[in-house]
Parts: sequence; structure tokens; C-alpha cells
Amino acid sequence: MPWREVSIVDERLEFVRLASREDVNRRELCRRFGISTQTGYKWLTRHEAGDKLADRSRRPHSSPSRSTAAMEALVLEVRDAHPAWGARKIAHCLQRNGHEVPAASTVHAILKRRGRIVPPPVDQSKGPYRRFERPAPNLLWQMDFKGHVPMSEGGRCHPLTVIDDHSRYAVCLKACANQQGTTVQNALTASFRRYGLPDAILADNGSPWGDGPYGGWTWLSVWLLKLGIAVLHSRPYHPQTHGKNERFNRTLKDEVFALKRLRNLAEIQSTFDAWRDVYNLQRPHEGLGHDVPASRYRISPRPMPDRLPSVQYGEREIVRTVSTTKPYISFKGRLWKMPQAFCGERVALRPLSSDGRYQVCFGAHKITEIDLAKCVSYVSEQVSTISPG
Repeated sequence: MPWREVSIVDERLEFVRLASREDVNRRELCRRFGISTQTGYKWLTRHEAGDKLADRSRRPHSSPSRSTAAMEALVLEVRDAHPAWGARKIAHCLQRNGHEVPAASTVHAILKRRGRIVPPPVDQSKGPYRRFERPAPNLLWQMDFKGHVPMSEGGRCHPLTVIDDHSRYAVCLKACANQQGTTVQNALTASFRRYGLPDAILADNGSPWGDGPYGGWTWLSVWLLKLGIAVLHSRPYHPQTHGKNERFNRTLKDEVFALKRLRNLAEIQSTFDAWRDVYNLQRPHEGLGHDVPASRYRISPRPMPDRLPSVQYGEREIVRTVSTTKPYISFKGRLWKMPQAFCGERVALRPLSSDGRYQVCFGAHKITEIDLAKCVSYVSEQVSTISPG
């Protein structure tokens, strides 16, 4: 049995003093102190040799397999440059730079030994989830506003983040003063001019790209449709559908905002520009097999047009123009309400198989249906929501 924890050195001293008497039964004394005879004689021998009775260090005299000081310095150099990076990212970064790197577990041990590891809180509420990924770049971009961040000179920054679903390449990281549609449009226009047009953009159901929990049309989504970009909305109250963008936002928080107190939008944008280069070109991504996003990204073959295309319809199409003052069209002698976002736009009415039912389309996109058999006009501004798969 081990020694008791309370005053362990004092107990050993007492044992040694009692065991030093000539008439003592040392085996019985060991039994009463709850130690083996071997342990008792060890402490007697150490006391007679003049050694202290405290526990000796169990650290080995030499550690031939321990990382060299130079390797530890390299690991700490990368960690200090990127404090939010873990052991696997650091190991792949050093390997990419030509160093002979130990296992990720060894890198983790170095970080822990040097006080660079803080254990994260355990969240038992999260369950497993299924990943989806588009097979090529620019088939889908994910767009979101990260929660606002206060600035030391006053006001708030609203980071707009847009990443490519396939490569995780950050095509836009903009420090915005607000979350208005024109602000998003200007940021997207700059990204479209550099990287080209994606096939689709996935956003949540909030403003400015959605109009409520079921993703109603907005003028911004109509502008994207004119550019040939489908607008997809995540399932209401299911942020995991937006998982890659949510993960990017957490990384942005850990690697930028958790480390600095930024003064104004100009300083934040300058910091964003520098960090975006690191994220796209240097930072190993676990979801990409520790490749960097730039290794999988290619610009879109569809350039941003100089002029916004107009919607074209066939000669036999039933075409109506939504009023610019009130969102209605006239058809069959009646007024039918349209989504507000399509004011001033031309729409086509296409008959369905059932008599008196028409689908209203903006180009190739269905925006609603009307039914002539109903006594009153009916239009739903709800658009279908998807969970990409």
C-alpha cells in the first residue's frame, strides 16, 4: 500500500525513528504503517546514508527520443505566428517547408509542455452531422455575415464572408459598416470581377438576401438571378446547412478578433486582407487533407458582365410587367399580387397541366403560382428551401 498523503515526510521520519530502536519488530512496524517490508528498508537505508526522505524526481536522466531544441523552436515559432493553429496544422506547415517533422502527437506534446495548449471546454450537446461538398470550384459559394464586432474607436464592424464550397477558398472577406443590400452588392461585385460568377450562392434566410424564416425574395436575390446565379437558402433554424461558412467564421474569430483590439473599419480591412492570404495560401485545412484552399480553387470561366443582362422570353410567352409602384400584374381581367422584389421586372406566366393554373417565372426561375379558379388572387412569397446534398 502507498504512504498516506498527509505529512508524508513526517510519517517517514517517524517510521525511521521507531525502526531504529533495537527491540522493534520491523516487519510488524511496516505492517502498521501500511507499507511493504521492502519500502520500509529502503527508507531506513536512505536515512542512514544521509538522504532526504522526500520523493525523488522520476524524470529520466536522459531522453534520447525527445525533440531537439531546434525543432521545439520551429514549432513554437509557427505557433506564435498563428496562435490558433493546432498540432496537425503546424506539423504539415513545417513539413511543407522541408523540415523533418515528428508526429502530430509530439508537436502537441511540445505545445503542451511549453504552455501553449489551453484545453477547450467540452460541449456534449453537439451530435454527428453529415458533410456535403460540391465536386468542383464555383458551383456553390456560401455567404454570411459574421456577428458584429465592436471597434475601439466606436461603432460596429459587420464582417461579410463568402467562401467557395469545394475548396474553402475565401473569395470575399469585407469589413462592412452595415448589413444593407447595397453594401453586399458592392462587395460581391468586386469579388465577381476578380473570380468570376458562381453557379449558385447559399445564404441564410435573413436580410438582405432573404426576407424572413422562409427566404422571401429580395431585390438583391433578383440582381443575382439576372447574373445567372441561383439563390439557395439554408433550412430555417438549421445553421449546420451553412456549416463551412459557420466554421470559417469561428476560425476568423479565433485567429483575428480573439487576438486583437481593432480600431476602425480601415484597420480591420487591412487585417482581413493579410489574414485572408494566410488562410487561402498557407494555412493547412483539415477538411482538404491538410492542403491549402488555393490548391483546389480555380477562377470561374464566367466573367462578370459590364452590363446587367435583361431577361429574355420567347415570342409565344405570356409576359407581364410588375408595376413599379405596387407589386401587381394584370391577367385575365384581375390583379395578382407579386413579390415586392420584382417591381418593374418582366415575368412570364406559363400554364400548368391543370386548367386555370399558371406558374409565374422570372426567366427560368419559378417565383409563384396563380389559380384562376380561386375567387381571390393568391401569391405566396415563399421560395423553396434546400439542404444541399
